[in-house]
Amino acid sequence: MKILCVIPSRLNSTRLPRKALLPIQGKPMIQWTYENAARCSVLTDVIVATDSELIAEIVKTAGGKVAMTHPDLPTGSERVAAVVEDYPDVDIVVNLQGDEPFVHPHMLEELVAPYLNGESPEMTTLAYPLAEDKYHSPGSVKVITDLKSNAIYFSRSPIPYYRTSQIAPVYNHMGVYAFTRDFLLHYKSLSPSPLELTESLEQLRALEHGYKIRVCITQKQTLEINTPEEYALAQNFEFAL
Repeated sequence: MKILCVIPSRLNSTRLPRKALLPIQGKPMIQWTYENAARCSVLTDVIVATDSELIAEIVKTAGGKVAMTHPDLPTGSERVAAVVEDYPDVDIVVNLQGDEPFVHPHMLEELVAPYLNGESPEMTTLAYPLAEDKYHSPGSVKVITDLKSNAIYFSRSPIPYYRTSQIAPVYNHMGVYAFTRDFLLHYKSLSPSPLELTESLEQLRALEHGYKIRVCITQKQTLEINTPEEYALAQNFEFAL
């Protein structure tokens, strides 16, 4: 089975400008993400997809591969799909955002475990147990699942509403996905959906169009960097191989 990891990374970022280039503990953010993905033994290859020559140069200097993509592509998934079109022999595609510098190689193994175990979900994603103090934070995307670990809903709002003392599991979603190659190429053709646009969560497009997302639970936590506050925390974040 061939598993290609594509890391979409753009230079322009609304909340934290040029964040892919920002140094974290002595290395640019995109270099952290690439190198940690490259340590995952189940991945056949890792490629950074970008429209920035500056990002490309950092990755190449670190020994990585780069695919230049069109700057007008609106989403990371479409940037990934544009790369995958040139790899017809790939079975599974991992979409790892460039702002996940502390992703652990074992997390990526957990993400693709259903495929390695002979299953064929259209797509998978990662989540970990939600910390109590993150329940009301719109910066923490919550996900709830059915009894077969398929996502029911993703939201920035607190879900579920606890009407009784019964405790239902809720997880903190990580923005990393795996797709069958065929589904990814189909997914990019799906029209944006109302809930996706309302919550500004791209993964809701798949659910609204009637597809399932398998949620793989990891016990490790990472630090996705979207704000100056998260960037400050990254300078002292402890990453264990």
